Amino acid sequence: MLIYGIRSRKRDDRLLQSPSGAAVSVEDVSRCFGTIQALSHVSLNVAPGEVLAVTGRSGSGKSTLLNLIGGLDHPDGGRIRIDGEPVWERPGTGTARRELVGFVFQQHLLMSELNARANVEVPLIGAGIPAGRRRRRALELLDEVDLGDRAEHLPSMLSGGERQRVAVARALANSPRLLLADEPTGALDSLTASAIVELLLRLRDRRGMTVIIVSYDPEVHYRANRTVTLLDGSIARPTVGVDPGGGG
Repeated sequence: MLIYGIRSRKRDDRLLQSPSGAAVSVEDVSRCFGTIQALSHVSLNVAPGEVLAVTGRSGSGKSTLLNLIGGLDHPDGGRIRIDGEPVWERPGTGTARRELVGFVFQQHLLMSELNARANVEVPLIGAGIPAGRRRRRALELLDEVDLGDRAEHLPSMLSGGERQRVAVARALANSPRLLLADEPTGALDSLTASAIVELLLRLRDRRGMTVIIVSYDPEVHYRANRTVTLLDGSIARPTVGVDPGGGG
């Protein structure tokens, strides 16, 4: 089987400069949950810097595939490689995941007791970044997603689209080379959803990271470089890829 503007705050160059996107290889991967076959012998290659959309009916294995690629779960059979290496099979995968991957979920999963800035800082704590640099980095990222004036707002004071923008900023905190988004527009109205799609694509263009988006949103499929469809745990309709630099 196949397969927004930046303002003038001083930058922390080490964290802002993302290397090229990661190459992803899914090799004959299967995953079961009890008697349920979530994925069955799935193989898929994603080029560095590519925007891949993944679609399919509910229960087809989309989120399972994303979790396996991001190292949140492990396959029962087959192998996941990032840049040719089976990184999730080695010790210290937590550190590797923090440095390689950013996650955006349908429900933003912000911490309600923390303001927007502090939410963006959370991944940087685990990376051992000092408090002053964490604060600067979080403010830079909120500027980048056009929320610099909402930095001290709690999630309850933000709109749905704003909360999702904070979640995107948080996912970028450690300058990941691979961004995984699971239905990032699913809980939003169409206008706000379109703005989130545009934001993700502009961030990809700026940073060069690889982006995989699980979504039913037709705009995502149209704007992605390529779309694959999962059906009952298998890839049902592989599509021919386009140049990742072409924007879809």
